[in-house]
Amino acid sequence: MMFSYLVLVGMICLCSTEPLKRHKRSWIIDSFDIVEEHPGPFPYELGQIKLDRSYLVEFRLKGKGVDEDPKGVLSIDSLTGIIKVHRKVDYEQYSVLMLTFQARNKSNLAIDTQLGMEVNILDINDNPPVFQRRVYDVTVNEAAKQGGFIVGVLAIDKDAPGTPNSTIDYKIISVTPTTKNVEFYIQESGAISFKGCFDYEVANKYSITVEAKDRGVVKLSSTVTIIVNLQDGNNHLPVITRQTGSANVAEGTNGTSPLKLHTADADTRPTAAWRVRYSIQGDKGGHFAIHTDPDTNDGILTVVKPLDYEENPQQKLTIFVENEEPYFSCEVKERSADGLWTIITNPPKQSSRNITITVEDANDPPFFPDPVRKVILEENGAVGAFVDKVTAVDPDTGRPHKLEYSIEQDPAGWFRVDKTTGEIFVKESLDRESSHVTNGTYTVTVLVTEKDDHPPMTSTATIQIHIEDKNDNVPILKENMVSVCQSDEVSSTEITAYDLDGDPYSGPFSFEIMGDHKEEWSFDPSHGNTVHLVKDKSVHASLNTLIVKISDKQGRFVLQNLSVAACDCAVSPNCLMERNTQQKVGSGLIGITILAALMIFACLLLSLICSCGTVKSLVQVDNVLEDALLPSNIEKPGTDCVVPTILLKKASVSHSKDATFVSNGVQQTTDIQGVSSKIIATHSLPVQMDECWSRDRSQCYSSETWMWKQYQSENRYQGSTFSRRSSQRRQGTYFISSSTLQSLLSQRLHSIQGLENELLDYEPQLYAVEDNSDHFLDLDPIDLPTNEFDPELLSDLGPAFKHLASICNPGTLSKPEVMKNGIR
Repeated sequence: MMFSYLVLVGMICLCSTEPLKRHKRSWIIDSFDIVEEHPGPFPYELGQIKLDRSYLVEFRLKGKGVDEDPKGVLSIDSLTGIIKVHRKVDYEQYSVLMLTFQARNKSNLAIDTQLGMEVNILDINDNPPVFQRRVYDVTVNEAAKQGGFIVGVLAIDKDAPGTPNSTIDYKIISVTPTTKNVEFYIQESGAISFKGCFDYEVANKYSITVEAKDRGVVKLSSTVTIIVNLQDGNNHLPVITRQTGSANVAEGTNGTSPLKLHTADADTRPTAAWRVRYSIQGDKGGHFAIHTDPDTNDGILTVVKPLDYEENPQQKLTIFVENEEPYFSCEVKERSADGLWTIITNPPKQSSRNITITVEDANDPPFFPDPVRKVILEENGAVGAFVDKVTAVDPDTGRPHKLEYSIEQDPAGWFRVDKTTGEIFVKESLDRESSHVTNGTYTVTVLVTEKDDHPPMTSTATIQIHIEDKNDNVPILKENMVSVCQSDEVSSTEITAYDLDGDPYSGPFSFEIMGDHKEEWSFDPSHGNTVHLVKDKSVHASLNTLIVKISDKQGRFVLQNLSVAACDCAVSPNCLMERNTQQKVGSGLIGITILAALMIFACLLLSLICSCGTVKSLVQVDNVLEDALLPSNIEKPGTDCVVPTILLKKASVSHSKDATFVSNGVQQTTDIQGVSSKIIATHSLPVQMDECWSRDRSQCYSSETWMWKQYQSENRYQGSTFSRRSSQRRQGTYFISSSTLQSLLSQRLHSIQGLENELLDYEPQLYAVEDNSDHFLDLDPIDLPTNEFDPELLSDLGPAFKHLASICNPGTLSKPEVMKNGIR
């Protein structure tokens, strides 16, 4: 045991008569020491605290080791102040015990003195070094260089740091297996390295035992095992052993594999030290590629670019092989006790093989040495002119073929080619403004074919023909109908022209007014692609037709009609739109008028039919080549009722000279010369009569007589003749010639067309409006005919129409008068 010392900081003055409580002083005890793991016997005295007092004092001790963990280690005698130790203390758990000492007046238990006390636990070597792992397992490449770091080990001692008890020394105890080319060593830090050369084929794993020992009086130690696994390195070169395959390649083919190379390697498969890659030397054209079979390490040679027999019938190549991982060589030459050993390395020597690839001849297609040619020709040049000559070459020099030329692509059909020489000639005149010409260039494709080969081999050449423009087009107005506002001042509108020719045969153009309108109309400016047509203030609202002279830059000109509508823009902003609208309205009114007339006519016809007796079945007209048959009953004259009808219907027949003639359900087509209107005329002639105009039999007439009178009435101004052909008469049937019917139909069509044209050309008129006319500015004017109905117009109609007219208008002729005027 060991007692250190007591340091007196303050003392109580014993001679003082003052109360003790005013002279209290504190004691500070530096420390006591306890040896860790003291063997005893317990308890034993650690030390004693003494105080010089005239009165009795009581000693007390509290803190770690007394009433705090570790409890029960220390105690103090309350009367004598002796401190005793009762059990062992572990330094690794409690390196120091902090306590508080008190001295109290026994009479009143007042604190007389209070001391701070420390008890230090002295460490002993009771802990061995401990490694962080039980086993270290590492992998090292066979090609690792000596002196390199392999693995580091670390052991920890829980004894007091900086003391011999915690100072550790490392040592390699054993290495299994033991090889002559490798020696392991460990540094003070625990880092393990080696000397010499690894050889995977000799040993692929090492087991190393390392000891860690402290420097205590009684030295404690522990061991650990390190497993070093070797990864096979590339210390064996691959060797090409043989080749298989024909080594023949067909000309002009690719993707084939003419041969395969076989390679051996002593390294571990399938590591990077065993896997190989190949390279090719001598392939100047880049025709070949070689890739490695990952399972066998075989090298497969493949044709990636077609070979040409005529260029080179044989290809001589050299194939080299090497591993993916770089080759290394290590051999121990001298072993030294200190430092690294002396080693030597051998440079690698690649394995290679020379091969010859034979190209098998095949038929090659002809080719054009100059496959794209450019030619310049003039527009509208002479037909038959020479253009160019294309010449193809047959690469098969050993067996030449007969070549024939033809045009493969010629959209406009302007050229031809001599099939033997390849000379190209103009077949039709060239037009630069054709839709087949793009930016002045026309493309022709010429095809060459081997005629004596099956299948024939072909090739093409492209001829790009630049066509030089000629001034073969005149300027044209973009619009030939414009409008201009009517005003008291000068007004204008824009006029635009274009020319299909290019520069310098096109715009800007020169504009000039020709004829009688020069004083009223002019251009300002008169030069350009778009100019202003200026109207003089003297021109009133009207539709004017101007003759405009338009000249291009070369002076080529054209005279073109230009329709200009001048109108009051305050009423309608667009004169042309207003005119078109009125024309549409006029056409609509004509249609409504005709429809209403037809409805009235149908009602009157229905009333007449209802008033008649039983209607006999109509006799069908026979089909003949030149004449239309009109049936009639002449056996019982005077008992028939005649109700003739003529129906005109407008239809759309595009550019046809034929009109359709329908008679009693039999349809025939008649060519009508000189009729430009698109009209289909339907002329129905019912010829059976069941009732007379008068019940008087003397006033009745047969259907034969009625047809004759009716035709005379309708054609009295035409000078037409009615020919009765007695030789063709059967059952009371008469023939009317086709020329007569054609004349009648043409007359009707011309009269209707004239009426329609008159209505369409009706000029709009401006009428006065009320004060609230502003509300109706957007409405289109409606023009209606103002002439009264003239009864004399009915004089040109047949008897049936006159009878209808007398019903509708009682002031007209009576039935007997109709009979009299229409027949006799």
